[in-house]
Amino acid sequence: MSDFGDIMQDKCLNFAVRVVNLCDFLNKEKSEFKIADQLYRSGTSIGANYSEAQCAISKNDFIAKVYISLKECNESLFWLQLLRRTNKLTPSQFDSIYQDCEELKRLLTTITKSSRKNL
Repeated sequence: MSDFGDIMQDKCLNFAVRVVNLCDFLNKEKSEFKIADQLYRSGTSIGANYSEAQCAISKNDFIAKVYISLKECNESLFWLQLLRRTNKLTPSQFDSIYQDCEELKRLLTTITKSSRKNL
């Protein structure tokens, strides 16, 4: 894996850890199970699919896995916005994790676009 791949993998893993911790908080402190479960699935799937992409058998397989990561990232942004709008998260709780997710989305978009261009 390239240095950039290692950095991306680390960013995805760090985001997944934040999501797991946030979902634990939501379950325990807010009794919010349904949205937390959806966020848990999408937020941890970003890194899992990116990790799979690192062992892709072809360029198309790589693009497909990274694109799935991008879709899961976009879904995570939706669940985070919903948690904020339903007052399950304070503005400060929301802002930090939302910005991390937005950063991942930008990076995954760039990887997807440049990989398609280089096909």
